[in-house]
Amino acid sequence: MLKRIITFVFGISILSFGVLAGVIFLAYAWHPAIAPISRPDPHSFSEDTIKHGKIIATEGFCAECHTRKDLNGGPVFAGDYRMETPFGAIYSSNLTPDPDTGIGKWSLAAFRRAMHDGIARDGSQLYPAFPFDHFTKMSDKDVADLYAYFMSIPAVHQKPRNNTVPFPLNVRLISQAGWKLLFFTPQRYQYDPKHDKKWNRGAYLAESISHCGACHTPRNLLGAEKLNHQYAGGSVDGWDAPPLNQHNPTPTPWTEKELFAYLRTGVAPLHGSAAGPMSDIPHHYLSQAPKEDVEALAYYFASLDQSAQRDGNEDAMIKRAMNMSGQDLTGPQTHDPDARLFQSACGACHYNSGPQPVLGRPELALNSALWLDDPTNLFQVMLNGISAGEGQKDVAMPSFYAALSNHDMARIASYLRRTRTTLPPWNNLEQTAARIRASLPAPPINASH
Repeated sequence: MLKRIITFVFGISILSFGVLAGVIFLAYAWHPAIAPISRPDPHSFSEDTIKHGKIIATEGFCAECHTRKDLNGGPVFAGDYRMETPFGAIYSSNLTPDPDTGIGKWSLAAFRRAMHDGIARDGSQLYPAFPFDHFTKMSDKDVADLYAYFMSIPAVHQKPRNNTVPFPLNVRLISQAGWKLLFFTPQRYQYDPKHDKKWNRGAYLAESISHCGACHTPRNLLGAEKLNHQYAGGSVDGWDAPPLNQHNPTPTPWTEKELFAYLRTGVAPLHGSAAGPMSDIPHHYLSQAPKEDVEALAYYFASLDQSAQRDGNEDAMIKRAMNMSGQDLTGPQTHDPDARLFQSACGACHYNSGPQPVLGRPELALNSALWLDDPTNLFQVMLNGISAGEGQKDVAMPSFYAALSNHDMARIASYLRRTRTTLPPWNNLEQTAARIRASLPAPPINASH
């Protein structure tokens, strides 16, 4: 009898604890709707406020993820951009002040809650595909100015398509609140007194508005950034986002000068051109941002990758790369079949004979794609090419999608890795080339080879 009583009491205790824990969790997860408002009169905001809000939108690349690109594109900021995630497709929201499909009924308080806490006006939890884990660090003023800017742009009536995130992950009250409980800490950016004002400006931009870690930090199985590996490299849209810290493997360091050139123009003489999902960042956004903000970003990341401590060997590395540039391209004809394939496909544009690489002639012995842990970016460039609107302005590389087989691509990658770097060979090259080719929606239209 005593045993039954003890078992009953124990069971009731466990049940009570479970109910209490559930109630506490729901109290944490549930948020009330914020009352709708009529769209504010754009003239209620000062011209300077709207102008600064536009700068914030530019430095946050808002149009990049809030403008539909498939289905022949869509109006800027009207959302419906398809984001592929391991958990399903998520379509971005409409940021224009349309009252029915956009944020026209959102008050500043509702907008601020979304930016800082990841909660929509109706109280629903937002998916972290919207990087509120970065925007939470934005200042109240920047958020308010961004709100004023969005309220000043034309309203567009466009409802995003439905997400394809499956059950139970689509029960946001539970799944997203649980995600936040594990990985999200609402907080504003904290000035670091160990560094100067310029460094802190760069850190603020990178960690909040520009959310650089969203692509350049590896993520765990639940899609959260591994903050103990901040800027150690990630992946986005089938491309590798290289490390931005001291683990970046390129032979010459990313100095403040190289970083500024890359972020501002899309090309860095000693590292190569922006391509893939990175190409829009300099050309469409940071080229339009205040110069001093791009300088602050370059200053901050040059500090993170410890370029000042690593650049003592830069001259020697450039000299070595220039010597390697002509290997199998000058002198007696080589009998290496892989070298001859490289000669015919790539040699005409990738040979430098001077003491420094020519800006429009990327030196592969220095190029970031050749020094990463896998050949993903090298194969992406081979298959997609680089259009005149990417990388260096008005300089294009054609797609080799039709000209090179997976076997050919593997041979060139293997040859370049062993002759232009000091790193061990890549493995499974042909399989990797086939996988990346299969991931492309269709042969690139600029294929000319």
